[in-house]
Amino acid sequence: MSSHTQLNEFILLGIPQTEGLKTILSVIFSFIYLFTLLGNLLILIAIVPSSTLHTPMYFFLGLLSIFDMLFPSVTCPKMLLYLSGQSQAISYKGCALQLFFYHFLGSAEGCLYSVMAYDRFVAICHPLRYLLIMRPGLCVGLVMAAWTVGCLHATILTSFTFQLPYCGPNQVDYFFCDIPAVLPLACADSSLAQRVGSTNVSFLVLMFWFSVCVSYTRIGISILRIRSTEGRQKAFSTCSAHLTAILCAYGPVVIVYLQPTPNPLLGATVQILNNIVSPMLNSLIYSLRNREVKNSLKRVFHNVVLTALE
Repeated sequence: MSSHTQLNEFILLGIPQTEGLKTILSVIFSFIYLFTLLGNLLILIAIVPSSTLHTPMYFFLGLLSIFDMLFPSVTCPKMLLYLSGQSQAISYKGCALQLFFYHFLGSAEGCLYSVMAYDRFVAICHPLRYLLIMRPGLCVGLVMAAWTVGCLHATILTSFTFQLPYCGPNQVDYFFCDIPAVLPLACADSSLAQRVGSTNVSFLVLMFWFSVCVSYTRIGISILRIRSTEGRQKAFSTCSAHLTAILCAYGPVVIVYLQPTPNPLLGATVQILNNIVSPMLNSLIYSLRNREVKNSLKRVFHNVVLTALE
């Protein structure tokens, strides 16, 4: 790959049409990023020490929190650096790694959403067999499958993108290295890489969305069969947070990668929502709406205070 490449670095031009707003954007995004890390860390602090939360549902929720700390960390630190006046340059290898981990973590998290939908399907439609079906071996296997899908997807996209020669302009008209922003800089025909990228992303989104729709269709049918209003509300409450998180995750992907005529400002806005805001919302959705998580956090902090007083 290096024998075909003369560029040593790329220049990230930042968020389109935000001239003169770097300082205020730096403050806003720094707050959101720190809040995202803190919120998801609190979920992990609530889940790990509490034996009552060592169930498949909270196992997947803990993994989602890890994803939501890692995913924004791929793009946010570099973006905050140049918003604060630091260098906008990113090395060639750094650009390739950023693209790889962005798609690796993004697709793995999408696969995890499908796994969590299946978990809710089993819990609501087969409650008496839940622990038998969602045994530890199956949970670990599903998570490993999510990591494998993400790794394969990211490897294909990164390989097709960076096997092209980059020998001319090096200014990436975006705030991080992504396929739509990097491919126009190639010194060769990039149509194949563009088709592979669009096909891969479209296939994964449709596959994940189809699996989620199947699970929630079955869940909806089961909820309608519940006679008591209280039972319906309880079943719906366990799924509403997950559905909200899925809509926040899949909506931006559809807009950015599947729009017929790319709009730089719209794409950047949606990517910011997907990269930074959505991981923060996940921690709010799952912590504020989940009584068990809140109770576990209260116990943890109560024990910490008692230990400090002793």
